[in-house]
Amino acid sequence: MICFSKLEQTLIWLLVLFNAMPACQCAQSKYAQKLLTDLMTDYTSALRPVEDTNDILNVTLQVTLSHIIDMDERNQILTAYLWIRQVWFDAHLKWNKEDYDGLDTIRIPGSNVWRPDIVLYNSADDHFTVPMDTNVVIRHDGQMMWDSPAITRSSCRVDVSFFPFDGQQCRFTYGSWTYNGNQLDIQNAMESADLADLVENVEWEVLGMPAERNIVLYGCCADPYPDVTYTLKLKRRASFYVFNLLIPCVMISFLAPLGFYLPADSGEKVSLGVTVMLALTVFQLLVAEIMPPSENVPLIGKYYIATMTMITASTALTIFIMNIHHCGPDAKPVPKWAKTVILQYMARMCFVFEVGENCMSAQPEKQEHPLGKNTNCNMNGQAGPGKEDFKTETCQETMTPRITEEIEHKDHVLSPLGSVGRNPTNHCSTWNNGIFISMDCEDSGSQRRSRKGGVSDGGKKEKDSSCSTLSTNGPLQRNVEYIANCYKDQRATQKRTGEWKKVAKVLDRFFMWIFFIMVFLMSLLIMGKAI
Repeated sequence: MICFSKLEQTLIWLLVLFNAMPACQCAQSKYAQKLLTDLMTDYTSALRPVEDTNDILNVTLQVTLSHIIDMDERNQILTAYLWIRQVWFDAHLKWNKEDYDGLDTIRIPGSNVWRPDIVLYNSADDHFTVPMDTNVVIRHDGQMMWDSPAITRSSCRVDVSFFPFDGQQCRFTYGSWTYNGNQLDIQNAMESADLADLVENVEWEVLGMPAERNIVLYGCCADPYPDVTYTLKLKRRASFYVFNLLIPCVMISFLAPLGFYLPADSGEKVSLGVTVMLALTVFQLLVAEIMPPSENVPLIGKYYIATMTMITASTALTIFIMNIHHCGPDAKPVPKWAKTVILQYMARMCFVFEVGENCMSAQPEKQEHPLGKNTNCNMNGQAGPGKEDFKTETCQETMTPRITEEIEHKDHVLSPLGSVGRNPTNHCSTWNNGIFISMDCEDSGSQRRSRKGGVSDGGKKEKDSSCSTLSTNGPLQRNVEYIANCYKDQRATQKRTGEWKKVAKVLDRFFMWIFFIMVFLMSLLIMGKAI
């Protein structure tokens, strides 16, 4: 008797199994070939595989979304990569697996068996491609399962009203092309498409893909036609468009109100508005190339149009304000209502102040008062080489600050009327409130004598008591009077022109704040759509 150890027994059994495996594989292959021959005998793929022609063949459809390849908004075409599974029962492809050594399933080319003519109703493919011709899995009970990948191009109604913060719904409608509901019934396998193997798209976020079965009655036929519609819900990822289209537009829009802040003498106010308009036009053309030509204007397009309208209005107002700023000497004085409304109230609201003013109160205008009748001063006109000097030597009576201010006012001209040289006279003149006044004053060494009551002792005492107002007809007086008139007209013109310039400056600041508020509100409105 031969004795073997446990290790030797294990090795012997392994050798027996390895030798038996090719025989099993050969047996499986032999039975599969025999099964295929038996099944294809007297089988035709042209007829619907039912035992009774009145029976309804049920087809179950399941769709798996793998990838969104492209969304063409302008042509309204969605390109997607799908896996489509169709399951039905073939009454002529059944066998008893015990007769074929337990063979449960076989895989044969799909062209050898009957397949339902289920197509995508809303296909937008130029060549109308069909799913790939893959193998069909056949079970012993007659269940047929056909899995095929397909790249579909379907029509999708694109609504760009809220672009770039929009969402789209694209439908995939599957149904039989020739069989009606009394011959072939289509059912959805699950409530929605399978998204487990979805590859994320950089532009679109998939929110879901529910399925719905519909029965449609067409006008051409009385029989019902069932179909299964998958609705793909998409939401656009707006970060790309926000950083490349929206934020540059907002930044350019904030440049438009700054045109009112530019000085009117710079000559660039209108140029800035035109440049901003051209920049927005370029962005508007970029959006128009992406969007489909429809009546629905996208949200960003509305923002561009509103901003361009605002810039057009700001440029027109800038031209109007520049016309006010450059009012010439022939301009009329500023009306009283404009002085009250614009130069007082609006100037404080817009923080426009002159030098020496503050936000609490404006600088009061100086009021002119005539010189006092009893003003007695001594003037001495001295001439130096190449120039004329008017110097006040002495004044016997101290003048009030108000009189001093009036003498120093820009509208007064003080000049001598007497001779200039070794023997200067004490005759001086001044222009006050449009009246030329000549004063004859005493020497610096003499004392003034006057009485408050009684009768004067003589003509000389009366002459020395006060300065008399005289009107001479000499050539020097006429020249001084002409120069004074010209100087006064010039100052009046400068004052009138300065008032119009201040009106233009206040209007500039007022419209700058108005347009800043408009741009801020429009930007806030469109940014609120993203939240």
